[in-house]
Amino acid sequence: MNTRTGVAGSDGVYDIAIVGGGLVGASLASALAPLGYRVLVLEKVPFKAAAQPSYDDRTLALSYSSCKILQGLDLWSGLEASATAIREIIVTELARPGRVVLRASETGLTAFGHVVEARQFGANVMARLESLEGVEVRCPSTVSELEHNDECVVLSVGTEQMSARLVVAADGATSSVRTLLNIPVQEKDYGQTAVICNLTPTHHHQGRAFERLTETGPFAILPHAGDRCGLVWSVATAQAERLLELPEDEFIAEAQARFGEELGKFRKIGRRTAYPLKLVRAERDIAPRTVILGNAAHAIHPVGAQGFNLGLRDVAVLAELLAADAGSDPGLQSLLEAYSDWRRPDQDTTVAWSDGMTRLFASDSLVAGILRTAGLFAHALIPPMRRRLASSAMGYRGRVPKLALGERLSRAT
Repeated sequence: MNTRTGVAGSDGVYDIAIVGGGLVGASLASALAPLGYRVLVLEKVPFKAAAQPSYDDRTLALSYSSCKILQGLDLWSGLEASATAIREIIVTELARPGRVVLRASETGLTAFGHVVEARQFGANVMARLESLEGVEVRCPSTVSELEHNDECVVLSVGTEQMSARLVVAADGATSSVRTLLNIPVQEKDYGQTAVICNLTPTHHHQGRAFERLTETGPFAILPHAGDRCGLVWSVATAQAERLLELPEDEFIAEAQARFGEELGKFRKIGRRTAYPLKLVRAERDIAPRTVILGNAAHAIHPVGAQGFNLGLRDVAVLAELLAADAGSDPGLQSLLEAYSDWRRPDQDTTVAWSDGMTRLFASDSLVAGILRTAGLFAHALIPPMRRRLASSAMGYRGRVPKLALGERLSRAT
């Protein structure tokens, strides 16, 4: 894919080069399009390839603030028809008492967010990228070297060299840009793997999302289009291959035993895939003329479904700062530091929460068990705690970017 070539300036320099055209990188390109920047998107895996990791069979649970952000990027209109509203979130723990029911109506909203297929998101964002003025997409393209100078960053891509005043690394948890910059990471292997598929239960989901917390991570069922649901089943990594290879009826039986029959019997399932669960956190999210965001900065455990939502808030903040400074140098150190300062509290809180929840529910100690049960009962019985949990899950804490409030960005004049 090579669209709208030649958007670099007369000096051959792009304003912004986004390395990674997946969920976060493509969203950022959409956010920058109306701001007048000359943008280059580099993606190493062809968008329609079976190996494209961003646009696979996963279900994406988009928080309320994420849906607002996508509306401001003109991406939501292409997703809304196939999106499924999350009206209730039901949290339980396997084999222990306690049940928290979060209802969107308690917050004055009709839904906490929506569920969409990653593949559908990919089809929508590809169509959007092809229509954006001032955005050039090169795929497949791999960055092999970076060289900084006072004015720009020079990227080696195959046999070519390209220059940009700002480079944004949105190339995932194994980020090549982060590696080239020698930025250390905090990495933790949870020893868990998420097995994902679609399934069809006897009873309609009615917009309810279920998260059953277990010692090997969450067993989550998300409402999907029609009468389907999306399953995310976290298991010990040693057990993942067995679940992938089980005959369909045996897999359904084990999933049913794990979940119960709140949605009736599971009738059929779709194709099963799996991915390992790790925490990967970059020690820095900026470098000279470079920003690292999305999974390249913070790949987290899927408990609470916060990963992509956290990345979209990165996009919203960076785009807002670039909108306010449109027309000036987008790689200025002061702008990068403003981005990092703004995003650090949200990132730290979200990473700490997801890691802490994962460790708490993996512990088999009596004290941890008491804390888990007490926490569930407290949230079940105290409405303010439920509302605070819901607001945080929807992406509203700390300083909130304009896009998440439903405001569109435009170039500062």
